[in-house]
Amino acid sequence: MNIRSKILRFGLVALAGSVLILPPAVMSQDTTTKRKVSHKVVPDFPELARQLNITGKVKLALVVAPDGHVKSTQVLGGSPLLAQSASKAAKDWKFEAGPKETTEIVEFDFTQQNQQ
Repeated sequence: MNIRSKILRFGLVALAGSVLILPPAVMSQDTTTKRKVSHKVVPDFPELARQLNITGKVKLALVVAPDGHVKSTQVLGGSPLLAQSASKAAKDWKFEAGPKETTEIVEFDFTQQNQQ
């Protein structure tokens, strides 16, 4: 067996092994359940973001318990200056009760209008 065949074989074994070891890049989400929000809290516009004239959207993944309260939040995108405020507000949201824990994706839009 020549060196080229050995390198190719090693590469294929390494590639196959890495597929089994590495976690998937995207976690699957149950998109069949879209629970309705029964109580929303509007986030405060952070003073520092206001002073720096920072606006934009913050996308969050909310883990919602069967009883409808938000168990945890994860920031999926947006300015770090705005994300903390969005996450704090989302933790006070309430959803309709459901048969199981779900993950809901929500987006907060921080615009100039929110700053007043």
